[in-house]
Amino acid sequence: MRPTLLIVDDEVRGLEALERILEDEFEIRCATSAREAEAIMEREWVHLVLCDQRMPGTTGVEFLTRVREQWPDAVRIILSGYTDAEEIIRGINEAGIYQYITKPWHPENLRLTLKNAAQLFQLQRENELLNIELKSNPEAFEKVISGKRQKLREHYRREDGIIRAQGSPMEAVCSRIRRVAPYNVTVLLAGESGTGKELCARALHYNSKRSERPFVVENCAALPDELLESELFGYKRGAFTGAVEDRAGLFERASGGTIFLDEIGEVSAAFQVKLLRVLQEGEIRPLGSAQRRKVDVRVIAATNRDLESEVAAGRFRQDLYYRLSSFIIELPPLRARSGDIVPLAQAILRQTAESFGSEVDGFSEEALASLREYHWPGNVRELQNEIKHMLVMSDEARLGAELLSAKVLMAGQQEAPLQRISVGEQPGPLKSRIESIEAGILREALIRHRWNKSKVARELGLSRVGLRSKLGRYGLERVERSTEEGD
Repeated sequence: MRPTLLIVDDEVRGLEALERILEDEFEIRCATSAREAEAIMEREWVHLVLCDQRMPGTTGVEFLTRVREQWPDAVRIILSGYTDAEEIIRGINEAGIYQYITKPWHPENLRLTLKNAAQLFQLQRENELLNIELKSNPEAFEKVISGKRQKLREHYRREDGIIRAQGSPMEAVCSRIRRVAPYNVTVLLAGESGTGKELCARALHYNSKRSERPFVVENCAALPDELLESELFGYKRGAFTGAVEDRAGLFERASGGTIFLDEIGEVSAAFQVKLLRVLQEGEIRPLGSAQRRKVDVRVIAATNRDLESEVAAGRFRQDLYYRLSSFIIELPPLRARSGDIVPLAQAILRQTAESFGSEVDGFSEEALASLREYHWPGNVRELQNEIKHMLVMSDEARLGAELLSAKVLMAGQQEAPLQRISVGEQPGPLKSRIESIEAGILREALIRHRWNKSKVARELGLSRVGLRSKLGRYGLERVERSTEEGD
């Protein structure tokens, strides 16, 4: 069953936009007021609550505080156009919110946040069951957990956990990971978003001498300075409004292990100074405390920015950069490792199908050709989203090219002489540019309708004779026949 998401917003247009974007992956319930939302939660089991902060008569934090008291299992998320740090901290401490999303939100980022929240809800339920099992049979439970930890360590030590084809540019990356993993040095992972930096960080940890100790992750771009400081360094009771008890930060919780600081290039100049001291002195000072504490943690950082350029521009401290970049590993974008696309797609499909409870045989050759040809600006993360969409939309065991989004479908050419269309890049006179665009539209429509020429002709307002003429002119009939024979 899909998780149930309750969206609370007094603006009807905002509700409709959110519902339209999220309805494919969640069971949506909508409310325009806190009272209406509470009535829904009283009669239905809601997994996630996405609430606007500014509403008539109450705020999102106040409403979610009541939700926390009455329905503590629901994962709570706030949408807001304001980024007041005190308001955010209050929301986290009083309402126990999972994420604070600022407007304007990006559809893909919003989907990813909600998917992660749904996974958190599932983990919470599983954790409750595990706690019951632990109380009844602690020895058996510990044996199971130890076995899983050992299996995870063996997986990363044997295969790095990084899927790649023979001769892939990722071979050099994995070689550098194996080389530096045993040494207690700071590593900087550089590359575009979605290239697998967290996966490489895990491979570094599980191939190090710290593999028996914790591995913790923090996205530095997701939090303002005050909140990031409290998350990493911890705080004392009374340090700020809502700090009702002492809390250890991630550096303390990762003691003896590894901390992965993602998007390190996004932190402010003020916070860079605080982080530099941790790296230089190996000690932290929790918020509200006068005492410093020693920590033994290996730091792995990641960025999608060019930090050398950021240093030259005065936006990133040079001394911090040199502390972080003891050893740099550059991750290539997916478009530079096209040979990895097919094995990656097949592995993602297996994992996703298993999590969805679906039975699939794989991809059609035409679908694989389109996946290979597309340039994947969002890298592996975009590939994951594309395959999930295909799996959700498919009614058959084999995923065909007609399930691909138009942008991917237009890129795959499968023996056709056409290239990916970008009007500004097309050489030649106007006529040839227009013909190139027309050919791409024809091919996309043919694949989407599984080469049913009657449907294509109707959609494009052509006669069958006119369509056949255009197919012959652009060399698409040969592709059509080979596809029909393959089917």
